[in-house]
Amino acid sequence: MSHHTYKLLEVVGSSPVSVEEAISNAVGDASKTIRHIRWFEVIETRGHVEDGKVAHYQVTLKLGFTLEK
Repeated sequence: MSHHTYKLLEVVGSSPVSVEEAISNAVGDASKTIRHIRWFEVIETRGHVEDGKVAHYQVTLKLGFTLEK
């Protein structure tokens, strides 16, 4: 059985539509420059309110990716 060593990176994703889209945006953008992303953890969720309505979602994620050997 092989072993893996992971590195953690913190990123923030945003979306005017939903928390799920904010997560997808963050993972998608990070995967353009970071190889071997294996998992994510949402560590913070927040939003922006305008005129009494949710206008924007932000999520802070920890991304785990394997280091190349």
